[in-house]
Amino acid sequence: MVVEGFTYLPVGRELIAVARPEAALRAGPTGVRSTGGADLSALDAFLADERLTLEPLAPARPAVPELALFHRVRGTERHLDELAVRLGTLPGIDTAYVKPGTLPAGRELAPHTPDLSPRQGYLGPAPGGVDARWAWSRPGGTGEGVGVVVVDAAWQLGHEGLGHKLTGVVAGQPLDDPAWRNHGTHALGVIGGDRTGSGITGIAPGARTATAAFPGIGTARAVLAAADRLPPGGIVLLPLHRPGPRHGWAARDDQRGCLPLEWWPDDHAAVRHATAKGVLVVAAAGNGGERLDDALYDARPDGFPAWWRNPLRGADSGGAGSGADSGAVLVGAGAPPPGTHGRDHGPDRSRLPFSNHGGRVDAQGWGHEVTTTGGRWDGAGELRGGPDEARWYT
Repeated sequence: MVVEGFTYLPVGRELIAVARPEAALRAGPTGVRSTGGADLSALDAFLADERLTLEPLAPARPAVPELALFHRVRGTERHLDELAVRLGTLPGIDTAYVKPGTLPAGRELAPHTPDLSPRQGYLGPAPGGVDARWAWSRPGGTGEGVGVVVVDAAWQLGHEGLGHKLTGVVAGQPLDDPAWRNHGTHALGVIGGDRTGSGITGIAPGARTATAAFPGIGTARAVLAAADRLPPGGIVLLPLHRPGPRHGWAARDDQRGCLPLEWWPDDHAAVRHATAKGVLVVAAAGNGGERLDDALYDARPDGFPAWWRNPLRGADSGGAGSGADSGAVLVGAGAPPPGTHGRDHGPDRSRLPFSNHGGRVDAQGWGHEVTTTGGRWDGAGELRGGPDEARWYT
């Protein structure tokens, strides 16, 4: 809906199935039945195959009899028009239709979000970007059919740029904290931002994204929960780090001394579980400014099991500190191409000073100038702010 340069995004398309009166259809969480003697086995099988349920809009004998015929179809927000056509051919169903999303009446409309994708140089061709736009032209190149779970502490799940492929929280309880919420929203946008022509576009806009919150359950359990929700070929993103022994395990405002999560034995085991079942784990190398090959990290901390070996050495690095490679892709922070957004952070993909580095690090991603959903770490909408956090970009 656009009025004089303003837009408001419609919310909640609905698929409605209309039962035949003579079927006397009764729907519940375990399936459908007919009190009129109709054979609904084909309808029941269709709902089970598509993992859908019918939700009656009213009790069986409402004051307006036809109200009992209407059922909301629950279980998906995808392919609603196709499902409506297929439903309309099944026994017991008269017809089905899709209701467009709802818009507010009589409310001041929010400013239209412009297309920010020209700022996303990382979508462009290599070596400056990851060739996402080329990938979109290939079969499967948008990530269609692939699940991605982001392990973090919080997200703005109602952000306007994330709606169509975001399935919600699969584990844990997100924090109510604006800084953490922006951090998680940044990651979701980079991967799965909707390709709508406004706001940003994700690298894999066709992927189905979800989140796993570690507060209350711990990072290892969150990784396990994320991995167990995914089939082989799914992806767990782990954009987190922890204070290491360099500064006595203490958190610092500048994050120096922080290490990748997999240095801790339970997190390492959880990541290995994920990669052993064919799930790809992409993890932050950490912003500690540390050389991960430092002998300091070979020393077994008090409380770690006797069999622990430093996993940051990798299986082939040799020496007493060598531990089993977790199989995760460890990503450091590199400079974007000089001139991006008029700034120069150093040679393209060179290590930024805050990034950890060493033989265990597999790749360098952009560590600055990444245009995505959410505001800045301090809670402000740097690129596009305002009172509505669900429309912030940075």
